Amino acid sequence: MKLSDMTRDNWALLSFGMVLGLAGTASTLVQPLFIGDLIEAVGADDPVVWPIVFLAALFTIDALLAVGHFYLIGRAGENIVFSMRTTLIGRLLHAEVGAFNRLEHGDIFTRTVADTSVARIAMSTSVAEMITAGFTTAGCVAVMAWIDWRLLLAAVGCLGIASVIALRLARAVRSAAVTNRQDTSALGSGLLRALSALTTVKASRAEAREADRLCELADATRISGLRVTRLSSMLTPAMNVGTQVSLAVVITWGMARVATGTLPIEDLTAFIMYLFYLVSPMVTLFMALGEFQQGRAAIDRVKELAAIQQEPTASTGGTARITGAPAIEFDEVTFTYPDSAVPAISQMSFSLPTTGVTAIVGPSGAGKTTLFQLIERFHHPGQGTIRIAGTDTDAMGLPELRSYIGLVEQDTPLMRGTVWENLTYACPDPSPDDVTEALKAAHLTEVIDKLPHGLDSDLGEGGAGLSGGQRQRLAIARALLARPAVLLLDEATSHLDSDSEAALREALTVLGTRCQVLTIAHRISTALGASHILVVEDGRLRARGTHAELMESDATYQRLVTQQLTPAGAGT
Repeated sequence: MKLSDMTRDNWALLSFGMVLGLAGTASTLVQPLFIGDLIEAVGADDPVVWPIVFLAALFTIDALLAVGHFYLIGRAGENIVFSMRTTLIGRLLHAEVGAFNRLEHGDIFTRTVADTSVARIAMSTSVAEMITAGFTTAGCVAVMAWIDWRLLLAAVGCLGIASVIALRLARAVRSAAVTNRQDTSALGSGLLRALSALTTVKASRAEAREADRLCELADATRISGLRVTRLSSMLTPAMNVGTQVSLAVVITWGMARVATGTLPIEDLTAFIMYLFYLVSPMVTLFMALGEFQQGRAAIDRVKELAAIQQEPTASTGGTARITGAPAIEFDEVTFTYPDSAVPAISQMSFSLPTTGVTAIVGPSGAGKTTLFQLIERFHHPGQGTIRIAGTDTDAMGLPELRSYIGLVEQDTPLMRGTVWENLTYACPDPSPDDVTEALKAAHLTEVIDKLPHGLDSDLGEGGAGLSGGQRQRLAIARALLARPAVLLLDEATSHLDSDSEAALREALTVLGTRCQVLTIAHRISTALGASHILVVEDGRLRARGTHAELMESDATYQRLVTQQLTPAGAGT
């Protein structure tokens, strides 16, 4: 993400705003000259009505130009931050899952919301202020040199020392701002970590420990923020000291020259006014420079986030389904996570027909969930080919690929909103019959009828308002509503009671007649109802067959069944 990319669309607003600011500066620069003429007219006893009227008009024009300048710059800034946020949102939503999971979610929130606001200042207000303040400073210096260059040298000598100090402070502000943004992100990440597991924190009686840890992060943020404030607060006083000293020198020397007749009083008055006019833009210039340095730190953080690796969305051709081809086919697939040296999936090969119910069983860490992530193309295999309906998934556009697949995840993520919004998330415009069928298949009809507002009932964060089993059934209904060609169920029955599980098994049997249902089964009871079973261990497919076949031929499957079906304490 480049600075020019964010400002290009708003360049006209920024340019016009800066033109108004420069016009206002020009109006300001000529005011002391006319005030000098007014003093001269008073001394000569000439009429002063029209000079006063002219000055009043000049002041009014100056004020109107200032209003237009600040409004246009502010509007451009808001447009820029909107563009930054929408760009980040788009890139985050299309980010590769692996790259996204490596980031701290609290830090993502801070960069998207807070850092973009700080970056807006640097990309609009600070730039405009530096240009207009720089023009004002240069204009004041030029006119002061024209009035009396010797007084200018005396004034600049005092202000120059203060300017050097201010520049050093501005550089220190940026360094401190980087640290403060990092500390703020750490606090956001820590807070999100604790709040996302609030019930676990309470059940573990860890409120005090979490509060202490978060308070330490908040204190680190406070300390780094105070350093930014301390350094920023020195900018104006540094310039004020230089101004006061230069003003004392100019007044003392200037009045001495007026007394000797070598400097007209009106010139001294105009020079002093320009000196006052010079101070404000110089302070503004250095303050804007400090803000720009802070903004640069935020811009760097936004650019880092915007560079997150993206999923490819374009199709490379060949996406039509092949009639009679297997629903899913793995051909010598191997996949290793970036932070691991051991493959999570190793030389996996199998094919599944267009219909039926297939269960995947195996010990924890065997690679079952990774298989689902590869099918959805959340990750890419290092070797081998995955085909859906006979087509290589790498040759399919992601929207088309995922339209074939319905996924119910193990943790059943639901969103804040109504039951209806969660149910129709993958299929926004379903028919009433499809809704009724999906709710019935997921054994949810009675649950919905008991809610205070039915499908319009509101759910809290993560689906709060429903039990764990109800949330899981709602996620299943959401997947079924899209009528996928392949339905992936990751531990779909893990939170269901026995009655709901039996009802779901019956529903899956019916669904298996129209699509391929692939379910990860930790409960052997789920595998018993499957027409086909894959046994996975250490990332490899060690066996496949029916329940009866595997009970006779595979030791791992026998062990898993025995562990679940043997009553606790039996045989002791």
